[in-house]
Amino acid sequence: MIYENIIITKESKTATITINRPESLNALNAKTIKELSYSLDELASDNEIRVIILTGGGEKSFVAGADIKEFSDFNQEKAEELARNGQNILFNKIENLSKPVIAAVNGFALGGGLELAMSCHIRYASENARLGLPEVTLGLIPGYGGTQRLPKLVGKGIANEMIFSAKMINAQKAKEIGLVNEVYPIADLLTQTKELAATIANNSPMAISKAIHATNLSDSDKGFETEIKYFGELFELDDKKEGVSAFIEKRKPNF
Repeated sequence: MIYENIIITKESKTATITINRPESLNALNAKTIKELSYSLDELASDNEIRVIILTGGGEKSFVAGADIKEFSDFNQEKAEELARNGQNILFNKIENLSKPVIAAVNGFALGGGLELAMSCHIRYASENARLGLPEVTLGLIPGYGGTQRLPKLVGKGIANEMIFSAKMINAQKAKEIGLVNEVYPIADLLTQTKELAATIANNSPMAISKAIHATNLSDSDKGFETEIKYFGELFELDDKKEGVSAFIEKRKPNF
């Protein structure tokens, strides 16, 4: 696929996807969602890539929201199809990808932009980041998983306050409530995110893949049993043998 709205760069074992629609503050439209979905499939099958970073072009916006003009005249059927399709081909795909996806939230992450960041496994933010779910000001609710992922990250009470009030919060507040992991000056954000990605990339990709799937079931009655199953399965794989051998031999593992 020829990408028009995203840019992909690769460095060592890390790929960075940059959403590049500066004229609309990187708002998500149907084409951008399709390109993101395709790029994730491409990178998931790339054996050289172990970690993916998702960020926005420029210093103003990660993703300022969905492109409202595209669905302003939708009826119920088309609106449900839009939300379901977006979840299936992008947001759920990110959450369940076998490789870690880190959001580098640079600036505005509103509506679909915050939902995109929340579908990632880890979130770093710049000091100028502003995060929120303003859908109720349009007579809507979040449609890309906002009502489901936000309570799991910050608790139901804080999630309700953010969703009902539609207020934006700053990066420091987002860190205090657990919505983002770390906050950095905008000039340092991508560097710090890449450092984390490099650290993760040195660990066992098979173990990380199993950890992603098990952690995603942490609020399910299948969580503990899945953890036990994966723990056992890993004992039969080369990564475990290399990791244990390296530990005993007092050297760094070569996964």
